[in-house]
Order: sequence, then C-alpha cells, then structure tokens
Amino acid sequence: MSKTVLITGASRGIGRAALTELSRRGCNVAGVCLNSSEKLNEAIEEARAFGVRALGISGVNVGNYEQCKAGIYDYMHSKGINVDCIINNAGISHAGLLQDMSPDEWSNIIDVNLSSVFNICRLFIPDMIKAGRGKIINISSVWGNVGASFEVAYSAAKGGINSFTKALAKELAPAGIQVNAIAFGAIDTEMNNHLSQEEKAMLEEEIPVGRMGTAQEAAKLIADTIEMPGYLTGQIITMDGGWT
Repeated sequence: MSKTVLITGASRGIGRAALTELSRRGCNVAGVCLNSSEKLNEAIEEARAFGVRALGISGVNVGNYEQCKAGIYDYMHSKGINVDCIINNAGISHAGLLQDMSPDEWSNIIDVNLSSVFNICRLFIPDMIKAGRGKIINISSVWGNVGASFEVAYSAAKGGINSFTKALAKELAPAGIQVNAIAFGAIDTEMNNHLSQEEKAMLEEEIPVGRMGTAQEAAKLIADTIEMPGYLTGQIITMDGGWT
C-alpha cells in the first residue's frame, strides 16, 4: 500500500488499531481525535516506526463542519497532503431510555456519529472526484442493522450511516470512488468499558463464537476492505461473530 488514509476517532479502539495496521501495511496515515492528544501522539509515533508518513490532528470536533474544514481539510492541504481513503470511525455511545434523553444528548450522538460522516465526505469528495479514484469506509454497527433497546440514538445514527453509505455509493460509483460500511458487533474496546465482567460474560454467551471481537481483528478487516476490487461498493459488511 502507498495510499494516504484519513482516520477519525484514531486515538483509541478500532480507530487506533486501524491506524497501526494500515501503517504496518505501508499506508501513510492521518489520525484525528478530539481530546486524547497524548494517546493519538503515541499512535502516530508507532506508525512512523514503520517508515510511513504519519500526521496527528487533535482538538477537532468532527461533528462540527467548520472545525473539520479548518482543522482537518485546510490543515492537510496546507501540508500538501492528498487523501486517497477515508475511514469515518469517530463515534460515541449513549445507554439509556429514550424518554430520559435530553435534546442536547440526542444532538451530540447524531453529530458525532452521523453528521461527522457528512462533514468529512463533503470536504474531501471533490478532490477524490478530480483524482478519479478514492475509497470511503464508514464504521457502522450491528445496531444500525437491527436496532438496540436502550441505545435508540446510537442505533438511529448507525442506521443513518448505512443508508448514507448505500446512497453515496450510487452517486460516486461513476467517478471511480468506492463507498462501503462495516457494521461491527461487540468489539472489546473502551466503548464497552461500562459493561461489568458479568455483563460481558452474558454478552459473550449470546455470540456463537463465544467471545467479543478484538480491535485488531476489526482493523484487519478495514485494511482488507481498502484493498477490495472496485466492484465492491455500496455494501454494509457485517463482522459480529455470527451474533445477528
């Protein structure tokens, strides 16, 4: 690989694992996060050890279009960096009854999980069209496929990503740009740290393979999807250990 890949939510979990895996495979990487600058810097240094160009961008709320433009798109252009592949991975969760959720909490979930995908795609797609190539991978969830009680907002955002992916793939296919989503099941990352050991054990009993997935397994699928033939587009690829 000699591509340049932009990864949002790159300081931890699936995003960080993807940054490491892609740099290991020879990709230049740019990782974005909001608050965890130290963790992102660690990931960037690990990536540079593979001999690739790696850039860390922290302090950007990807749910805000103007911040994305100034802090990511304009900043990367000022450094002469063109993006070949986008991994829209930034995400947050919220567990609780919808009736107990405030409008601000709803908006935050939608902005970070769904509007961020629009923001990044809107900014970088024109460059991809000019280049006549590009790959976009949106990180979704099985809850976007089937919905989850107590996670209505998160499910709605991920379901929106799935429809966004299918529609955008149809728009961009004539320009040679692939758009796919990966719907992950239970992956053992910090996002699931709110679960107790007992709750994790109960969850694993529901999964046919008998365990949660790892961030490294998720990262390998992301990297493999980047290398898929151009005829693969508009797909929601599910990786959940046979759970759903």
